Amino acid sequence: MKLIKTDKTKKKTDEPRTNLTERIYQIIKDDIFSFRLVPGDRFSENEIAERVAASRTPVREALARLQREGYVDVSFRSGWKVNPFDFKKFEQLYDVRIILELAAIKKLCEMETAPDLEDVKRIWLVKPEDRLKDGPTVCGLDERFHEQLIEATGNMEMARIHHEITERLRIIRRIDFTQRNRIEATYDEHAKILRTIIERRAEDAKNYLKTHIEASKAEVRKITLHMLYEAQQQHPADSE
Repeated sequence: MKLIKTDKTKKKTDEPRTNLTERIYQIIKDDIFSFRLVPGDRFSENEIAERVAASRTPVREALARLQREGYVDVSFRSGWKVNPFDFKKFEQLYDVRIILELAAIKKLCEMETAPDLEDVKRIWLVKPEDRLKDGPTVCGLDERFHEQLIEATGNMEMARIHHEITERLRIIRRIDFTQRNRIEATYDEHAKILRTIIERRAEDAKNYLKTHIEASKAEVRKITLHMLYEAQQQHPADSE
């Protein structure tokens, strides 16, 4: 297990327990999403409590929340463990995501007033030499691209559901962006999707988007322990 080191001289915090539990939850979840904790890694409540300078109670509450969400599990004898990836569930989430985004594209192309996509265009309709190369950065921008398409429809309930699905897929989508060819493909594919939406070519836009998401979904099936290792090396624990 690789965790970010903290100042061990720091006193246990007096912040309200609700805020403290949320903070600990986000710290552990980020460790999992950033592959400082990988599937199979084990750790104890005491280790987390010492690291975040808190008592075991908010740590246990944060871990219980992560357990309900399927990220970790606990054993009486061996403590907490990061769960293996449930690829069947991930593929089901991708299927739901495709349905939502295809519906969004249809609506965007049919809106009486053209949707405001200027912010999206500034990021993705750029010259090849102006494209970003950093995987985690492009991964974050990719998430926002798809969320912005949903938000541009004005349907905030659809946006809320889509955001929840995106959050649950983030842990494995980050691996996709450790590969340079996938970063380049993301720029190319987003540009095609955007241009066809702007031109109100709904069927072409839907086909491009479905192919784009299916390609990402296919990468999930290819994930190996070696790829997990590589992703972990790109998000090393802070040695400060």
